[in-house]
Amino acid sequence: MIDTHTHIDAEDFLEDVTETIQRALERGIEKMFLPAIDYPSSLRILEICRKFHGVCYPMLGLHPEEVKDDWADVVEKLTELEKKTIDQKVIAVGEVGLDFYWSREYESEQLAAFEKQIEWSIDRHLPLMIHCRKAQNEMVKLLRRYEKELCGGVFHCFTGNDREALELLQFEKFSLGIGGVFTFKKSPLPSVLPTVVPLSRIVLETDSPYMAPVPHRGKRNEPMYVHDIALRIAEAYSVSLEELNTITNENVRRIFGV
Repeated sequence: MIDTHTHIDAEDFLEDVTETIQRALERGIEKMFLPAIDYPSSLRILEICRKFHGVCYPMLGLHPEEVKDDWADVVEKLTELEKKTIDQKVIAVGEVGLDFYWSREYESEQLAAFEKQIEWSIDRHLPLMIHCRKAQNEMVKLLRRYEKELCGGVFHCFTGNDREALELLQFEKFSLGIGGVFTFKKSPLPSVLPTVVPLSRIVLETDSPYMAPVPHRGKRNEPMYVHDIALRIAEAYSVSLEELNTITNENVRRIFGV
């Protein structure tokens, strides 16, 4: 199995990142993809990925919640991160996108930063790891400007309805990232996804340390729990865990080349 989205560089793992990775390996998670949210996190991620080469893989980008009104500061951060995408063997530009969940105060800044990073991904021939909350209309509109040039990627942490899923699937080189929310008691995903989303368009993720799946809700999430997510998805799609893993791993190779 592959966890395509984990923040094991976060403070939550400061004391046991090595043990966390070892637990995941023992549970059958062979690769872990680490998205940056800003420049300091990119440095932590690159160090972890150097230490655990062939297991941990870096993605570099500026998270939309890190985009504020000081545009000169945003540009400086973007410039620093862009240099890293040139110098380092990163597998994607991420975690980038739009987040209007709390406020639209920095809408124009977020849109500008996201567009800049879309352009990086095209220039560097890298896929995108996209974060989107309460902004699908705006995200889709922006992506469509570049649709023919996009290298593909993942719509991270998909939790939407069938209409939203079908809209995103129109971007043929992209897949949906499915995580712990799929296992939540009130989640509609187990009934929605199998009706509209083929397994060939799904990748697994934890988004750890956030949103731990059942039966670990309330605990710190970590990459080993992708196994619990995979079990629930396999059940919903009426396939074996082995078949699910084979298909989702192939999806990962198609998008990220690893």
